[in-house]
Amino acid sequence: MTGFTENYREPLRKERTSLFNIAVIAGISLLAILFRVYVSRFVPYLQYLELPLLVTVYFSLMWRSPIAGLLFGAAMGLAQDSLSHQLLGMFGIVKTLVGYFAASMSLRVDVGNPLLRLVLGFFFFFFHALLIWVLTRALLGQAAQFEVPQVLVVAILNAIVAVFLYQLLDRLKITG
Repeated sequence: MTGFTENYREPLRKERTSLFNIAVIAGISLLAILFRVYVSRFVPYLQYLELPLLVTVYFSLMWRSPIAGLLFGAAMGLAQDSLSHQLLGMFGIVKTLVGYFAASMSLRVDVGNPLLRLVLGFFFFFFHALLIWVLTRALLGQAAQFEVPQVLVVAILNAIVAVFLYQLLDRLKITG
């Protein structure tokens, strides 16, 4: 009976994990960071879109590996820190935690459903904003405001963008 269970679970694990070309991962990551850092300067309304976060959540969800999500989140966060006006490490810490928790969550649920992706986009944006606020107050000792109504509206905006972005990124998967 044990052999049957092991053989039954192994193919499911391989089917659920998504593969991407390394150039696609690097290109999408770079575009998301450059969009966040530079495009939002020229179009102020686009500053509310947190594309590096959405990309981090997407790849972490698709890879279904907490270690890969953690490392990818750290890389995305540190790259964003190095190009932004934030102190080095703030986005790195937050996106590391987001990548880890997104990948851990994907082990429990099937993340292909658009409604679930909407909820996850909302949750992880809110979680991201809350962690930034906590770190700003705790580590930097700065009095930062956490305006819940504004964060909720921006989280809804990012969640809607996440659904369409994730459908677009789904087309870039390597099919075996």
